[in-house]
Amino acid sequence: MKNYFKLGLLVLAVSLYSCGGGEAETETKEEESALVNPNNPNNPNNSAADKPAEEEATDEVLPSQRIDLVNKGVGPVKSVTIDEAIDEEMAAKGKTLYDQQCTACHKPDERFVGPPQKDILERRTPEWVLNMIINPDVMVKEDPLAKALFEEYKGAAMTNYNLSEEDARAILEYIRTF
Repeated sequence: MKNYFKLGLLVLAVSLYSCGGGEAETETKEEESALVNPNNPNNPNNSAADKPAEEEATDEVLPSQRIDLVNKGVGPVKSVTIDEAIDEEMAAKGKTLYDQQCTACHKPDERFVGPPQKDILERRTPEWVLNMIINPDVMVKEDPLAKALFEEYKGAAMTNYNLSEEDARAILEYIRTF
């Protein structure tokens, strides 16, 4: 019986540690309140006193809100053509991948561990987005905008899931449906 208990604790710890799944349906209200994202602006534990003075005093646009429709990022994707119409089959595949890989850190239209993706193609080139999905480690080291986002999100690095260009493209197609 003790071994089953230990195994259960191990499985719980691994699932909480991993960044690949969505919210567990078995979380209680107490557990939800204990797991508060410090980067979430709706966090009740954050106050104006917690924000650095330079963040309050500046009118500079945050990297997550900055519009850069020229930068293609650093990585294998140099050019991509996006049709105006959504490819529903590709978006369905992208939804599956997004739900598995992205929801632990991203929400479509609000700041979370990572930035929201809704309307991302109004702020970034499709090449930049795909290179960030495929190649986040190199992007944070070599791309100025990715570096700035890393700093804005207090060092929360995007996980490299070693996705193919095809999978990344499917995720982007799903993000376009937001």
